Amino acid sequence: MSNGLVTLDYAAIAIYLALMAGIGGALGLIVKNVKDFFAGGNNVPWHLGAVSNYMTMMSTFVFVAHAGIAYKDGLVAMVILWSAVPAALAGTAFLASRWRRAGLVTPVEYLEQRYNAPVRQITSWGGVLFRVMDNMVRLYALGVFVSGALGCRMGTAVAVCGGIVVAYTMVGGLWAVIVTDAIQCAILLMITTVMVPLALGAAGGFGALAEALPQHFTWANGAKGDFWFLFVYYAMVLIKFNGNWAFIQRFYCTEDERAAKKMGLFSAVLFFMCPVIFLLPAIAAAVIVPGLANPEEAYVSVCKHLLPPGVMGLMIAAMLAATMSTLSSEYNVTAGVLTRDIYQRLLRPKAGEREQMAVARVMTLLLGGVIIWGASLVRQMGGAFEVNKTLMGLFGVPLVVPLIFGVLWRRPKPWGAVASILSGIVLGVVLQRYTALDWETATFYQMLWCLAVLLGSAAGESRDAAYNGRVAAFFGRLATPVSESERAHDPHGRKALMVLFTVALGLSGVLFAGVSLFSLALRSGMYTLAAGVVCCACAARLGWKLRAGKKQEVGIRR
Repeated sequence: MSNGLVTLDYAAIAIYLALMAGIGGALGLIVKNVKDFFAGGNNVPWHLGAVSNYMTMMSTFVFVAHAGIAYKDGLVAMVILWSAVPAALAGTAFLASRWRRAGLVTPVEYLEQRYNAPVRQITSWGGVLFRVMDNMVRLYALGVFVSGALGCRMGTAVAVCGGIVVAYTMVGGLWAVIVTDAIQCAILLMITTVMVPLALGAAGGFGALAEALPQHFTWANGAKGDFWFLFVYYAMVLIKFNGNWAFIQRFYCTEDERAAKKMGLFSAVLFFMCPVIFLLPAIAAAVIVPGLANPEEAYVSVCKHLLPPGVMGLMIAAMLAATMSTLSSEYNVTAGVLTRDIYQRLLRPKAGEREQMAVARVMTLLLGGVIIWGASLVRQMGGAFEVNKTLMGLFGVPLVVPLIFGVLWRRPKPWGAVASILSGIVLGVVLQRYTALDWETATFYQMLWCLAVLLGSAAGESRDAAYNGRVAAFFGRLATPVSESERAHDPHGRKALMVLFTVALGLSGVLFAGVSLFSLALRSGMYTLAAGVVCCACAARLGWKLRAGKKQEVGIRR
């Protein structure tokens, strides 16, 4: 049975995959040590960090699950995705400076000084297990999409996509994650932006769409528009988002506190704007392709209906971008915890830079292999939704509550952190397996319990003088701005990064423009050409600025 794709589609996908692998190989030349590999040498430009942060929270899940909600219920799907906006703003206001001043290489290493070694190890092992299983679900979802679109075997799709992510993350570390995220974001925004006017035009225009589906253009349509559901969902995202290892990593990989806050604010802007672009075509699909048996196929169906050969290949590449960027960030930050917080802390305390770098790459490879293997088991465990729901109930909230509040308040004690994690997981099992509570009520009870246990340990003063001294020193560091000597000063490394990003951005634009030439007679082809030209223009502008900066630098030396 034909999948409807042609040679041009496959060529676009192949070029995209080769571009991602090439970036990882090139950036492997920049990575010199463990801090470069896991924290970008604290030299990551804030705007690229923000784009990477946004892409880390993105996956094909948005174009499947959230698009299905948009198809059935309309604008409420955007309201659900906007839950990341207040979470990002809260993180920027209360956590950005603290994470940057903490001077971290991994997001959990501070827990030993703030609490004790058991808290660090429980969070490290539990967090690694959670992220392995969570990323199995992500890779499984991507495999379902790719195998369905290309007509290949599920195992082949999972192995190829997962293998490429492992390759460029293992070689280039966080630098590769940051640059590939930025390129993937450009590809994703270009093709999804093309879809908006195409979908609205096919539906008869925005006015006709709103008239045909009036209930879709209210903010509380459907079961997920219920106030109680949204309240609990927003509260859960507020906690989980700010405890996400990759989000914390983006704060401490910047140059200083000011850059960290800029990164957070720009992330919030992206979290607000992009859902409008991503989900309008799914709403329009209710008019263009009505009566779908599975609403989660809405975005794919409207793409097949509107996109010509070649451009559909770019859409598949964009879906690859959405999930591969998330996986690469998760691989990098999780490998960091395995290397620094488990291997070095427990097995080789005196491991040097060279040994840690070798272990970091091996850990990335092993992590990717386990996730690729596990993705093939997700279907047997009930499918993506059931596995994801189970993970959230067991690990999602309990593991991040001590992580977040430990950096905000000095009063909670180590026993409270351990009890909050372990009792929270037990309560999650009980509520999920042995009660008839709906998801939102059970999740709300679990959040309240974890917070109550941790904050309950704040009563009274600790009698452990050594512990009190560690905590005082830690919060003293959080209250001290990053000094000039602590700021990263590697203009050549950053310039090499920007040159590579500019070249890759230009190549992406050329790819779009080249594919569009085969369908210029169609509106979709014209829109794709315009997107490619804009991308090339942006790359040219960046290249001109880099060259002007180089001339100025040469002039100063003379």
